[in-house]
This record gives sequence, structure tokens and C-alpha cells, in this order.
Amino acid sequence: MSDQTTPQDPTTQEPRPEQPADDLETPGLTEEMSQQPDHGEESYKGSGRLDGKRALITGGDSGIGRAVAIAFAREGADVAISYLPEEEEDAQTTKGWIEDAGRRAVLLPGDIREEAFCQKLVADAVGRLGGLDVLVNNAAFQMSQDEGLRAITTDQLDRVMKTNVYALFWITKAALDHLPKGGSIINTASIQAFQPSPHLLDYASTKGAILNFTRGLSQQLAEEGIRVNAVAPGPVWTPLIPSTMSDPKVEKFGVQTPLGRAGQPAELAPAYVFFASQESSYVTGDCLGVTGGQLL
Repeated sequence: MSDQTTPQDPTTQEPRPEQPADDLETPGLTEEMSQQPDHGEESYKGSGRLDGKRALITGGDSGIGRAVAIAFAREGADVAISYLPEEEEDAQTTKGWIEDAGRRAVLLPGDIREEAFCQKLVADAVGRLGGLDVLVNNAAFQMSQDEGLRAITTDQLDRVMKTNVYALFWITKAALDHLPKGGSIINTASIQAFQPSPHLLDYASTKGAILNFTRGLSQQLAEEGIRVNAVAPGPVWTPLIPSTMSDPKVEKFGVQTPLGRAGQPAELAPAYVFFASQESSYVTGDCLGVTGGQLL
């Protein structure tokens, strides 16, 4: 992609399947991918839409989170990111791109499956950024199970639910007293909330919960002037894919979309910028699909 505003053919502007089925260990590092995702490092152009904002992005080290962090920084925001300690290498790379944009980068490693860390995460972000205007609940975990429900262990279910849903509640709850009128909460839902894949049953269930949480919380917080929205990605090329899916699924990842390919993280970032900016001042409780043509 040359940049996010120049018209291009969406069917050919990014790589099409087959993707390499790299054998990555969970959670997977970006540098280990033989086909590198596009996070907008060389393409995203900012225009001051988030000048002076302070944002916390969970899962901001790689994938969609990194693309959003880069876009927010180039739009004028200081950015704190949370990530697992084993993702430090990716986090340092993201930090470099934020600082290249002339903005402050705050790294907050830890496990959001722990309520105490979630509370500390928000407190540390607020303390080091000097406040909080935008919360992006983006971190997620999945593990494909071709054998279906019978293969989903309690340990896997616990990890998926705590990462995707419990942390969402804990972090958002901790952030509420810090977000000002005009503040924004943006949750990462998924096409899976609308079209669940059989091999991602537990993950898809959490994405349905996130969508419902978004809509319900938006009604609670409207009178406080805090907007709550969601972005629903379709198949997006991130380290999560080769580290949690079988080879055939990785190689054909995204082929089912009308545009015929997986999305790149850079293609998701503008949706988050929109929800974080004044341009979406009359939008709350909504979900924007960025799915390559798959219908929500």
C-alpha cells in the first residue's frame, strides 16, 4: 500500500494467498514471520486528528495493535501499549515507530489475565501519560481446534475467556474514572462475532460477548460523554495466525473474502483513528466491519 489515502485496487494492493505456513510458537513474534505484515510503517500519513490525545492500546506490540499505535502517534497522540513479557522484542519495535513520530511511548508488559495487573496497567498508563483519553481493548488469544468442542480444554477456554473478555471488563472498569467527556473506548470485535468458524468456537464466543459489551456499555456511558465503539476485523495477517492455525488454514488464510485476500494491519488502523477522533462525535454503540467484503 503506497499510503492510506491514494486510490488503489483493493484486490491487488497487498499479497494474496498462499501465505507461508511458518511454524511459530504462541504468541508468535513479527520478526519470525517470513511474510512480514504491513503496519503502515512506510505508508500511514497523519494529519493531526489526535493532537494531544493520550491512548492506551492492549496488545499494542504487534499486528493490529502496532498499526493502531503507529497511526495514533502520527496523528499526534502519546501512546502506552500493553503486551506479554515474551513479546518485548515486538514492543521495542513499536516503541521506535511511536518515537519516530515525535510522540511519547510507554511500554507496560504483563499478563492481562490477572485482574491486579489490569488495574495497575491503567494506573501506570495514566501516571506516565498524564491522563487518558482513548482506550483500545485489542489484545486477544485464539487457538484453532479442528476437532471442535471436544478438543477445547478447560485451560484453553480459561485463557481465551480471560484474555478476551475478563481483561476487557477489568481494564475498562479501571479506566472509567480517568476518561474525560469526549473520551473514547474502542474494542476489537471480529467477523467471528457474526460468522463463527467451527474451529474457533471459544474465540468466536468471546467476540460475540465483546460486541454485546460494546453496545451495552455505550448506553451506560452516553450521558457521561464517553463513546464506546467496536471494530470488527475480518482475516488479518498477524503473528497470531501462523502461531495458532494449521498449515492449510494459514496458506489459504483470507481466500474466502470477496476481495480474495487477507487484510493487513495497516488497513485496520484508519477505523480506530476515526473512532478515536472528533470526526465520530455522534457515533457510539456502533461496530465497523473491516472484513474484505464479508458481510456482518
